[in-house]
Amino acid sequence: MYCEKEQVGELYRVLTLSKEVDEIILPILINILKKERIQDCLEFLLQDQNKFLLEMERQKVENQSLFDKEQTLNGEKSVKRITDVLKKVRDHDFNTQNYSMDDYEEIKNDLITKIALDKKIIEFLKFLVHLTAFDDRYTQCGSNSLHLLVQMKADLREQSLENIRIRNTSLIGGNFVRCNFNGSEFDNVDISGMNLNQAQLFNCKWKNIKTNELNNLEGHGGSVKSVCFSPDGKSLVSCCDDIILWDIKTGKEKYRIKIQGQVNSVCNSPNNTILAFTSRKFVYLLNLKTGKQKTKLDGHSSIVNSICYSPDGTALASGSSDKSIRLWDVKTGQQKAKLDSHSKSVLSICYSPDGTTLASGSDDKSIRLWDVKTRQQKAKLEGHLSEINSICYSPDGTILATGGGNKYGFGDCFIRIWDVETGQQKAKLDGHSETVYSICYSPDGATLASGSLDNSICLWDVKTGQCKVKLDGHSETVYSICYSPDGSILASGSRDESIRLWDVKTEYYKAKLDGHSSAVMSICYSPNGTTLASGSQDNSIRLWDVETGQQKAKLDGHSGTVLSICYSPDGTTLASGSRDESIRLWDVKTGQQKAKLDGHSKTVLSICYSHDGTTLASGSRDESIRLWDVKIGQQKAKLDGHSSAVMSICYSPDGTTLASGSQDNSIRLWDVETGQQKAKLNGHSGTVLSICYSPDGSILASGSRDESIRLWDVRTGYQKAKLDGHSNIVNSICYSPDGTTLASGSDDKSILLWDVKTGQQKAKLDGHSKSVLSICYSPNGTTLASGSDDKSIRLWDFKTRQLIEQSDHLFKDILTQFKPSKIQFNILPESATSCIPIIKISQKLNLDAQGTLILKGEFVHYYGVDLKSLFKSKGSCILESFIEQKLN
Repeated sequence: MYCEKEQVGELYRVLTLSKEVDEIILPILINILKKERIQDCLEFLLQDQNKFLLEMERQKVENQSLFDKEQTLNGEKSVKRITDVLKKVRDHDFNTQNYSMDDYEEIKNDLITKIALDKKIIEFLKFLVHLTAFDDRYTQCGSNSLHLLVQMKADLREQSLENIRIRNTSLIGGNFVRCNFNGSEFDNVDISGMNLNQAQLFNCKWKNIKTNELNNLEGHGGSVKSVCFSPDGKSLVSCCDDIILWDIKTGKEKYRIKIQGQVNSVCNSPNNTILAFTSRKFVYLLNLKTGKQKTKLDGHSSIVNSICYSPDGTALASGSSDKSIRLWDVKTGQQKAKLDSHSKSVLSICYSPDGTTLASGSDDKSIRLWDVKTRQQKAKLEGHLSEINSICYSPDGTILATGGGNKYGFGDCFIRIWDVETGQQKAKLDGHSETVYSICYSPDGATLASGSLDNSICLWDVKTGQCKVKLDGHSETVYSICYSPDGSILASGSRDESIRLWDVKTEYYKAKLDGHSSAVMSICYSPNGTTLASGSQDNSIRLWDVETGQQKAKLDGHSGTVLSICYSPDGTTLASGSRDESIRLWDVKTGQQKAKLDGHSKTVLSICYSHDGTTLASGSRDESIRLWDVKIGQQKAKLDGHSSAVMSICYSPDGTTLASGSQDNSIRLWDVETGQQKAKLNGHSGTVLSICYSPDGSILASGSRDESIRLWDVRTGYQKAKLDGHSNIVNSICYSPDGTTLASGSDDKSILLWDVKTGQQKAKLDGHSKSVLSICYSPNGTTLASGSDDKSIRLWDFKTRQLIEQSDHLFKDILTQFKPSKIQFNILPESATSCIPIIKISQKLNLDAQGTLILKGEFVHYYGVDLKSLFKSKGSCILESFIEQKLN
């Protein structure tokens, strides 16, 4: 370790030397390397430096403005500097070792602390990345440089990274929006959580790629109830009202079996010759070679919920809503035994690894262990407070894991770990917020996976009982999960009708993750637009750099959910309202609490500064509105009138009127000076959750639990328009600074953009996996921020018109390669030109690739899976397929 620290210290000294290199010459060198097709950079600098000097002189003439007095280039001296630095970098272990490995974590963090704010070093690291496109002697140091740039959250958006060659590194969470990766080569690179929205990926060669997501298999027309790998791990079977066999490598459907009725469970025989599945009260055995039914097992009097093969494949167990478990002889199809003891439905069954014991979980809240040989009950395990939906033995058979809860999400949402020998509970795993439907041990027994009604999958460290990572991606309940035989892939089936494959060997959960640990309830831009503040259910407030997504500060003090935040007009103070009934004022510069305003007797739901910054208004669940003198921290007035919680408040642009929306379904307008109610606006049939004045103050918009948005004429109090489009509660609305567009966020997970003049929907922004709780335009109107129950914040870009024009030009160029002379269409698919998230602040490491353009090339996971289907599922455009469709 001492030697490694010395090496890193030496690396820092080398990088410091790069500060002596005029950064202007770096792109000049890259251009001449490209132009001359140089493959040995050092040899070129030593032998042919005259070409370089001439090019510098030419650039100096063409770009005189770049070379001011302080940047006048001394040609020979500049060549010597860059040559010396490149020699030292080449001979350092930075050019041989993978710096993204855990062994380098501590020393790498020290290095990043020293260089993160040094613009010259950052530019040199970018130069090393570009150098990989020409000189393979610098491939590893260029790869490490890109890793460091991602770790530092350097701005890498809209960069040209053509032909770069990156290997043996991690780019986890890198933001590469609109980057050009054409001709790039990746080998053994972890791309988990990368943002590749609207990037170009033409003729790429990406192999041995690591990512936590592999494929999104879509084909069922309903909830996927069960998934099961084949013993060789090459295929996956899933069931709904049909059964589909999938090829894991390609993500393609191999064949489909139509079934009359819902299929609840599927299970492969250990020798992979027979597939067992349940439909209604029957169990069917299917010959996988012929695809024909082999046997129908008839004995249960009600729905069969679960089936499980014995380890040797000779017997099959089935659990039913008729309260019984039955053991079947697979060869003859005859019932061998009937096990009765449960007083309610048997929901899950599982053989022990040695086949001597069968475990069963029931709606009667109990687990029972059965001696397979004697057919007698050996033990009864009690502790769950609700039904047991899933049970699973550890690979060594000593531990049994059980998951519980009910279909409504209430009650016992824990996973319990039992000692099989003693029958005692060893641990209780708390991580899911709703019912656990499926659990599964990894083949090595080190990890336990669980799927839940909260739409997530948790991976638990069996030794410590801690949740190592949450896999978020499904939009509805995860009903079934299953490890591949080698433990490298986890498959999940969901109510959202999809099956997802997850790479669980990347250890991506060791990455540094940014983001709140719970729902983001409120977001607000600073007046200058450089910082975004967010308040969360995790009780914290965080300040984010809008340019990079880097967390600037974390404000702790509230003891309850932070429901509302608001910047003072001068941007020096941030106010926050919380479930802890208090309002707090924070010094933005220092992050220290300046004041605490107490007065409300219940949750503070909304706060808003007056336009002169002297007064803060607050609305509460105690049905009152209070006005506070910010300077002295005292209450100035109390406005009473609402008969239920005040959910939202907003000052008019001229500061004379305060509007409030309430759980009593009404909107009220108050005279700020007198505190008297001026008007009451009635029309909503549900709680008014959000209100917002138009910039000119003539219109008030409101969003409601009744799923509608309404526009009100402030002068007359009459409703001007009703905007319908959301399919669920409208939580937040916000006018664009120019007043032409209204944005709305909803429980339906979407953000809608409305043309205020016509009342028509202009666009729909999809990306969040749960309710959108808060939205806010940047002061210049180019970006919209959104906060969600999925714990993420997204920044959406509005360069739409310019983007469509660029895409149109690009698409025409592509078409000429395919000679479609008679084709009249001239724009890319909508997915490639719509508004996109340019920054995602989240603990979720899901790949973003909306509108990404892919042409030819290869994208192969180290397990052999073709990743093009993953990109396609993320909204990427596979241009060959798209052009073929258009031509046909």
